[in-house]
Amino acid sequence: MTLSHFSFCSAFFLGLTGLAFHRTHLLSALLCLEGMMLSLYVGISIWPMQTLSLSLSLTPMLMLTFSACEASTGLALLVAATRTHGADKLHNLNLLQC
Repeated sequence: MTLSHFSFCSAFFLGLTGLAFHRTHLLSALLCLEGMMLSLYVGISIWPMQTLSLSLSLTPMLMLTFSACEASTGLALLVAATRTHGADKLHNLNLLQC
């Protein structure tokens, strides 16, 4: 395993453990998801360069586009939850209430 593989795998798993254990605020959960998406972006960007393949060069741009859409949707949910519930703590948010 090279240093680049180790670094983006460890960044992904750090984001995953942060998402699993630090779920008190919606913002921290969204930041962990964004870190996971960015580590996947780095991994997908490095992979075609190491395999010398030019056919996968569009994939990182699609991944970055989906990551930007995910970030904007998460920010909109954060603003909506803060306006309706007064805070962004996840235990205050109950999806079963109207």
